[in-house]
Amino acid sequence: MSTGTSAVTFGGVPRVNLIPRSELERRERAATARGWAWGILGAVLAAAAIVAGAMLLSWIADQRLAIEQSRTNDLLLELDGLSDVSVALATESQLEGFLAESMGSDFAWQPVISAVVGALPGEVQLSGFALTAGGLAQGEDPSAEAGLVGTLTLASPNVIDIARTVRELRAVSGVSFADGRLVSSTQQASAQYTYELTVTFDQSIYSGLFLEGQGGE
Repeated sequence: MSTGTSAVTFGGVPRVNLIPRSELERRERAATARGWAWGILGAVLAAAAIVAGAMLLSWIADQRLAIEQSRTNDLLLELDGLSDVSVALATESQLEGFLAESMGSDFAWQPVISAVVGALPGEVQLSGFALTAGGLAQGEDPSAEAGLVGTLTLASPNVIDIARTVRELRAVSGVSFADGRLVSSTQQASAQYTYELTVTFDQSIYSGLFLEGQGGE
């Protein structure tokens, strides 16, 4: 019975690390230093890129601002050129306001007097009147506000039915109030009776030609 013996084989070239430990440590430090250097360089480059980007954005913003300022200056020049038009429009508006305020109570006298005379008895004459125009319209209903207030003086050769005359006058378009009384009479051969009527016309008698927004001239 044979017994096998395991053989130990030795082969290859023997190697021995002759590099001193100090040298290995130096190489490690150098590699670490190179890594830090590259890291710092990358950070510097990144920071430079960020700064450059910020400067580029700032430059673009400055360019846009310059363009907008130039446009604003152009618009200001145009507005300055239109200042005369603005002044003219403002003056026109002001004058229209003055016209509406001063002529807002404009009305035609002839139709008013004709309407009064038409309501009087045949023998009665309108011998005088003292009427004052009211103020500007304050609401939308012209018949609710006084437009002309005062007195009418009537002359008649005969006694008249003053109550009936007043009723006839109240029926005249635009008259909102009327009342009357005998104020004097003569005892001569040709008797003369004088009556005084208090009358108020509403603002429906106003022409409205000079009110703002009415297209009056």
